[in-house]
Amino acid sequence: QVQLVESGGGLVQPGGSLRLSCVASGSIFSINAMGWYRQAPGKQRELVARIFSGGNTNYAGSVKGRFTISGDNAKNTVYLQMNSLKPEDTAVYYCNADLRSSGSFYAHEYWGQGTQVTVSS
Repeated sequence: QVQLVESGGGLVQPGGSLRLSCVASGSIFSINAMGWYRQAPGKQRELVARIFSGGNTNYAGSVKGRFTISGDNAKNTVYLQMNSLKPEDTAVYYCNADLRSSGSFYAHEYWGQGTQVTVSS
């Protein structure tokens, strides 16, 4: 029922910028947090940034000062503004949501399909 749809990935030169978007849709009662994870081939998936419903944020040390996560509560949407991109940022980026669906007593984790970000000259 709940679905996360991502967009905004692509190919960019080092030092460039991209903006990722993720929209949560379906029978949503409340959202506790949304965030972005990334995974490069042969590597473990890692947290990039996370934003809570109250507005607090967390960032991986490798992206602090370069990436900014933001959200629109009314639209159930989260964004990731990525600046000063490096080749090391190349990965599939996945949207994640910790939310409670309508009629459920508990929150659950949901994942988007992933969007490819490639940083190369």
